[in-house]
Amino acid sequence: MASKGWQHPYVNIFKHVKVEDWKKSAKEGDVSKYTDKRLKCSVFRIRGPVSANTYILLPKNRDQSLGLVGRYFYLLFRPASGNFFVVHLDVSVKEGQVVRISFSNMFKEFKSTATWLQFPFLCGAAKDSVYESTAKFAKHGLVGPAPTSVRWTCLMLDLQYTLSVYLNRSYSQLKSIKLCANMTVKNMFTSNLLLDPGISFSEAKVRGLASSQGTYPMPRDMSYPVPKGGSWHDLYDYIRFPSEGTKLPFDSIQKGNLESEAKCSFDQRNPIREESSSVNLSKPVKPVSLIQQITPPNSLLMKQTPMVTDIPNLGVVSAQHNDAWLFHNDDQDQQESTCFSSQKFTSKPLWDTDDGGVHVHVHPEDGFSKHEDESEEEFVCTPVPHPVHLSSFKEPRREKLLPDPILRLNRIIGFGGATTKCALWSKSGDAVVYPCHAIIVSMKISSKQQRFFIGHTDKVSALAFNGNTTLLASAQTGNHSVVRVWNYHKGNCLAMFRIHAHSLSSLSFSYGGGILCGVGKDSHSKTMVVVWNTFNVSKGGEVTVLAKAHTDVDILTMKVAFFDDTRMVSCGRDNIRLWRVRNGTLRSCPVNLGEYHSLDFTDVAFEEGNTSNQHLNERTLFASSRSGYIFEIDYSRVAIRNVRRLLPAQQHHANRREKLTFNTGPGIAINSISVNSSFCSTGSEDGFLRLWPLDFSTIFLEAEHEGPVSLVSVSSDGLQVLAATCTGNLGFLDVSSRGYNTLMRSHTDTVLGFSVDGIHRHLTTASSDGTVRIWNMDSLHQLYDFVSEDSPCSVAFHPSEQVFSCGFRSGIVRVFDISSAKMLAEHRQHRGEVVGLAFSPDGEFMYSADSQGFLALYNASEEDHNVIRVVCNLLARGTERAPDALTVSSDSRCLAFIGPSEYIVTIADSRSLDELLHVDVSILDVQSPRLDSALRVCFSPASTEHLLVATSANKILWVSTKTGRLLRGVSKVHKHQCSSLAVSEDSRFLLTAGHNAVKVWDYSMELDISSQMFIGHSQPIRQVSFTPDQLGVVSVGDAIFLWDFLAYPVDSLTDSCSPRRLGYISAPKLDVSGVQLSNGMPRQTAPLPCSPPSRLDIRTPDQVEQDALGSLSICDDTPSIPVSTVPVTGSDPSSDPRPAVSFLQVTELVNTSSMNTSDMNAVELTEKKPVRPNCYRHFIPRFKTSTLGQAASAPQPGEEGIKLKAMIGYNGNGRGNMVWSPDQGLFAYSCGCVVVLEYLHTGSQRHLQGHSEEISCLAVTNDAKMVASAAGGSNGSRSLICIWDVQSGTCRNTISYHVGAVQSLAFSRDDRFFLSAGDFSNPEVALWSSKTFKLLSSVKVAGPIHDAAFSPSSASQLAYVGSQGAYFCLIHTHGFDVELTVQKVKAPVEVGDVELTALCYHMDSFLFTATNRGHVCVWDVNTQRCLMTWEADEGEIGMLLCRGNRLLTGSNTRWLRLWEVAALEGVKPQGKNCNVEDSGTTVVLRQEIMLDGTTISAAFDNTMDMGIVGTTAGTLWYINWSDNSSIRLVSGHKTKVNDVVFSADERHFATCSEDGSVRVWSVPSNELVVQFQVLSQACGCVCWSPCSSPESPCVAAGYSDGTLRIFRLSSSEMEMKLHPHQVAVTALQYSANGHVILSAAKNGLVAVSSRVTGATIRVIKDHKGAVITTIQCVNQKCKDFGLEGNEMWLAASADRRVSVWAADWMKDKCDLIDWLTFPAPAYFGDDNPPPSLAAFCPADPSLVVYTGYGVEKELSFYSLAKKQIMKKIALPDWATSFSLSCKSQLIAVGSKERVLKLIKSTSGKFQDFLQHSDSVQTCHFSPSGTLLFTVAFNEILLWEVQGL
Repeated sequence: MASKGWQHPYVNIFKHVKVEDWKKSAKEGDVSKYTDKRLKCSVFRIRGPVSANTYILLPKNRDQSLGLVGRYFYLLFRPASGNFFVVHLDVSVKEGQVVRISFSNMFKEFKSTATWLQFPFLCGAAKDSVYESTAKFAKHGLVGPAPTSVRWTCLMLDLQYTLSVYLNRSYSQLKSIKLCANMTVKNMFTSNLLLDPGISFSEAKVRGLASSQGTYPMPRDMSYPVPKGGSWHDLYDYIRFPSEGTKLPFDSIQKGNLESEAKCSFDQRNPIREESSSVNLSKPVKPVSLIQQITPPNSLLMKQTPMVTDIPNLGVVSAQHNDAWLFHNDDQDQQESTCFSSQKFTSKPLWDTDDGGVHVHVHPEDGFSKHEDESEEEFVCTPVPHPVHLSSFKEPRREKLLPDPILRLNRIIGFGGATTKCALWSKSGDAVVYPCHAIIVSMKISSKQQRFFIGHTDKVSALAFNGNTTLLASAQTGNHSVVRVWNYHKGNCLAMFRIHAHSLSSLSFSYGGGILCGVGKDSHSKTMVVVWNTFNVSKGGEVTVLAKAHTDVDILTMKVAFFDDTRMVSCGRDNIRLWRVRNGTLRSCPVNLGEYHSLDFTDVAFEEGNTSNQHLNERTLFASSRSGYIFEIDYSRVAIRNVRRLLPAQQHHANRREKLTFNTGPGIAINSISVNSSFCSTGSEDGFLRLWPLDFSTIFLEAEHEGPVSLVSVSSDGLQVLAATCTGNLGFLDVSSRGYNTLMRSHTDTVLGFSVDGIHRHLTTASSDGTVRIWNMDSLHQLYDFVSEDSPCSVAFHPSEQVFSCGFRSGIVRVFDISSAKMLAEHRQHRGEVVGLAFSPDGEFMYSADSQGFLALYNASEEDHNVIRVVCNLLARGTERAPDALTVSSDSRCLAFIGPSEYIVTIADSRSLDELLHVDVSILDVQSPRLDSALRVCFSPASTEHLLVATSANKILWVSTKTGRLLRGVSKVHKHQCSSLAVSEDSRFLLTAGHNAVKVWDYSMELDISSQMFIGHSQPIRQVSFTPDQLGVVSVGDAIFLWDFLAYPVDSLTDSCSPRRLGYISAPKLDVSGVQLSNGMPRQTAPLPCSPPSRLDIRTPDQVEQDALGSLSICDDTPSIPVSTVPVTGSDPSSDPRPAVSFLQVTELVNTSSMNTSDMNAVELTEKKPVRPNCYRHFIPRFKTSTLGQAASAPQPGEEGIKLKAMIGYNGNGRGNMVWSPDQGLFAYSCGCVVVLEYLHTGSQRHLQGHSEEISCLAVTNDAKMVASAAGGSNGSRSLICIWDVQSGTCRNTISYHVGAVQSLAFSRDDRFFLSAGDFSNPEVALWSSKTFKLLSSVKVAGPIHDAAFSPSSASQLAYVGSQGAYFCLIHTHGFDVELTVQKVKAPVEVGDVELTALCYHMDSFLFTATNRGHVCVWDVNTQRCLMTWEADEGEIGMLLCRGNRLLTGSNTRWLRLWEVAALEGVKPQGKNCNVEDSGTTVVLRQEIMLDGTTISAAFDNTMDMGIVGTTAGTLWYINWSDNSSIRLVSGHKTKVNDVVFSADERHFATCSEDGSVRVWSVPSNELVVQFQVLSQACGCVCWSPCSSPESPCVAAGYSDGTLRIFRLSSSEMEMKLHPHQVAVTALQYSANGHVILSAAKNGLVAVSSRVTGATIRVIKDHKGAVITTIQCVNQKCKDFGLEGNEMWLAASADRRVSVWAADWMKDKCDLIDWLTFPAPAYFGDDNPPPSLAAFCPADPSLVVYTGYGVEKELSFYSLAKKQIMKKIALPDWATSFSLSCKSQLIAVGSKERVLKLIKSTSGKFQDFLQHSDSVQTCHFSPSGTLLFTVAFNEILLWEVQGL
């Protein structure tokens, strides 16, 4: 071969090929040459719309080669702005292949095959430009067209290192180069020298780079010109790949951190790939990029980025994290957890932690497995328990699924996989390490807490500890066995290397950890032994091969002697051998076995516990065999010392097993042996763990197991013996106590399916090992094990009972009762394997399907589960859809499955199996080249109209269950076919499984990055699902994985800092092109007309007959309201729209059948909403399904039938929605849509009513004469600002200007000006006149505004802060013209990339601002410079308030802090910003207090001694700093209020809510008396005892877990707890005389319980299956109805049925009086149908008043005596609640239209009241009828009844 010396020091490629002659090179398309002004030389421009048609190719002929051998390739170029470019490098490798390396800004992610590497290129920009700032902090970079300010770039590619890392290939030469449009190129060159373009020859000489670091300056003809005194890096970009200075990930090419690169040493690595015949590696092949050391946020800019060792950390996941995992000192290693995602490989700088973790991106097992064979991409990330969200405000950030990661592996149920012979004790004996398929688990034996070592891609086959258990070695199976060495305590992977063996079966560490020995099989199936030097691995050193040997000897296990690192011992079939490493060779000698030479030896062990300097002659070796022999071997003489044999027990007549002996006879196979200085332990095939003295004279302890014992191991202290069995059990024997503890049980084969019992937190699984097991999800204990000769294949839990069913391969379906551990039923209707099994959510029916197409329906309400119907050929045949071939809708009305062919999805009626709809998925995608078949189906729980279908083309389709139309679809869901599908209960998330990966998706698919992927399974996942509580995810396959689901709950959105949580507040928007959406139909218990959903003509037979009266039409308009004969004045805008008197139609004794009409609401398609900023300061409107009634008729002032007396509650989702003026005594806050003016000394209230939506913020003038309130602005509408006169309580003016919510309101110091700021959807500051309230000036802001304020000393100064910095404004007045001048400044660099979230003024010249990372910045108002900063909180500060020299800070950490800032008066502007420590200024924290929620509003007196603070918990606190006290002034419920009732004496009332609290309030002060809190349960209903003694009333409450709790008011304690139900209690009432308690549950069962004993006396099942909404009891003799009884009670259920009963509980009598059924058409609304409500008429209990969904919107008065409806009152809207008063025959009716209607039942006269901001869900008159309670979500309104 010719000499390559001519290529040193570099090769000018353009000169080498004489590019201008175009003889050795080729050009195509628009390629021109011109002189660049900056470079002052000729360059080539390549431009064109298609890169493939415009290029420069070197050399011209593809069969030629450039022959350039330089390791480093340099390209001097500039991408064309706004366009894409591509560069292809063809490189020859020593293995004879040609590999193409391509990079382009067109590539969005890294891709790799065996012959092609594609890297995304991230274009840089000019320094300090908007693009550079955005790209610097963008997690996914900015792959795309080059920016306009793109600069000339010097790109250096390390070809040798790139090929070695990514493809495990050795670089030979650069063959060809192709430069494609669009770009400008100066030149290219190759070199073996590392050149720095930013250093001149003179600088290099001074710094001595060439000698000290191997770095040289750029050649002059290749360098860029730099003006004198200028900096190269200020003018050009230098990109090194792979990067060294910034540790950027290796999956993209982008500019690094220049400062870090300048400080870091240059590349010292020289990765040389050894020849394939050798195992020695100069460095372990790196599968991941280097990881940056994490430092606390406040030190990021002060400390140099530390260097990291060469071996990356692959990480550990713990079930419990702490903050220490995130932050470490520089000398500490970083711990990581592993999570996996399907997202693109992109780079991320250290500072950006908006996803809750620092991601380190991994290439799929580089060098160990082929890229095309990888199932999924793999990510490694570090968990962050408390995410810090940093916002990049220069450019919009890509929206992604949050939090990231959204799943965290919590626990794994499983042991083994490849082997059950691996389990290790930690040195301290408190933890056990064992493999579970591809994951290594470390479990604390006391708490069962698990840590995970994740990194292997196949099943782990061997484990080994060093002597002090600091190093852990692991090996995996497969054709290319990989060995990893871990730091056990820190969890990071220290080294990873490959042994050329297709299976590695044994590993052993030396005691000191310097030697690692491994045994496996080579490619010729010969035994291979390798010994590695691991002495320096913990220090980042290399792992080298000391010796290697190939032998024909069988080796089952091999161990390094603990007393000598160079000595080993092995055993196997027919041999025991002693090994020794000497002079780089591995030699062995066999033990002379004599007559025992043909035995099969299983294990060897040294007698440990002796000193390490003990002579070899005294060393004893023990070996065990499958024949039951135990050999005692003299190590020094290599000879047998003693032989003993384990024999079966001798049976005597008493059937008593005798002690085992070592006589002759058939022996028991010994699988494992472990020896310490005191005793020997053996594990044998008969399932016994036995402990022997060292002379084996007798057994002094033994433990019997269910299967053969495969492993025994004695802990280092000798007090515990670990045992593992071949059946997957792992436990230990406590020698001192002689107790046995089971650590883990597991299936021994693939887990086929599972089901979760959410009530008892039980998990049942079916496995190919023939067992069905039930696990406790909290303790991981196996509770039951059902064994059958028939193989189980699917399981399903009953939704409310401790019953589960199991389908078997033979077709048998069996039902088991867990509590009694017996089989309830067995059915043999199926002919093939059961592929689907499901219960309906209401628990009434069970369904099963088999592989032959049969579908069976069972009655699950009966114990024997009788078969109702069996249909054949209904499902597609085959077993590939097991175990979840069936899905039932959440309303239990529909059943979906795939069939009768694989192309058809069928929706059937769940009660009859009648087919309703067929959907052919093969024709839904007309562009697909092949027929698509369905694989999985799943209903969306929150919207039963959505059916999700997973197809064979790796798509998920959203199909309408009513029309069968395709709503939307997602393709490329997984690389392999989707094997399981699940949707979260609130339909916010979608869960899919494909091959061995789990993906979590944003259900609405509106995000730029809508999914996250997680791997860990080593086999295909069979089933995945959410747990019933939605807090976890379960996936099964090789093992059972229990994941924590970390998604933000909907009820915590108020305290969220996440920019995506807003998306969960609104319902998903679906682009369905006008397709009608709904959530399903009402429960079909009464015969109703029905037709297939695909038909739009929905008519009953009666309607056909009535065609003569008019044709049936479906309209999108609101249906007309029946009106009375009294005309309602109306629509003229000039007239008063409110009538003097309003009436409803009252029909007396008329039985007319109204014509049925169907109304359908049009689907509203809205544009994508702006992204909520990363700041909690923004108002979060509560999600509402209610709509404001437009036809409401409010009464004239002074004529109201009820008057608002008090409001209980405070808007915790508002911001700045409380004001207090201590001098004037004004205290105002918002509750819902009402401004409450409260007088603190009396507790009385006044109410300012004018808004219809929730109020977001308030402001008060300095003289406290006017209050401003802002509300509305949802869904893109304009918000309404009301200006109130405090004295008169009237609205002086209204402003409707801002689109979206109003973020902030403020009055100037002289009350001349009024300021309003819009929220993130339309950030604009508007300045108004306080006299005329006309707009004076406005300023639009590019980013969100968080807070605004006027200067307290100057009316012409104001400031506001937002995501882009602080804005200082001056008001200039020119006559009637007002102008705002704005000066914008960025946040100081000392605080990092933050958002300014709050501000307040201090005296004349200082302004305080707060950040979302807890900093307070002090600004000079005159110079707009930041004087100093300090860290005042750990979280986001959203409230600042300054009075004098005291500063108040409130944050989302719930801390309220008072600071003394008097020292700031002496601060003078300095040349740079400084923090408190640097400036010498002392800021003192005087006091602090923790509140019950995030601070959202605050007002204090002028001395800051006392004030009022509001929190997100809905509480207003009175704070007194002088005595450090806090008092609750206003305390409302944070969550939905479910019930509110008066006590019998009306001295108290009780409320209950979703948060599980029951609160008792006093009347008339409305003060909280006592609160009873039950954690983790929702309280659905509450009632008072009718006890005549006022001293001891009781409150009874019903909870979501089916329990009742009785609280005694006098003692403030719980008196009794009852558990009559298994599901949530929905209605509750004491009997009229108080002897019993009647309670109803969600499943329709009514329980009668004794209030004395708590026992359930009677269970009434007549309403079973339908939710009971109402129970009422009244004192009434029942003789008129021919029944005995002294009281009546009724129950109304959701199926429009009312039962009325006569009861005498003292005589245990309860008889049915009447059963009422009200007909209704099918319901097609977007939500649940209106509730069915009923009540006795107070004046005449023989009248029952009913309202609910039906033919008409009306109140019906039914006479129990005459058995007919006596009267009807028409309603304009469906009623959501109603109450009847015993006074004046008044009825209060609440509706979803937020209207409270007060009706006179005799005349129909009514009035409407619009003070609610949401649906009126509850209304109750007091027993006397003088007061009325109404509830809208958490707003409680108390009315005084005056009468109509």
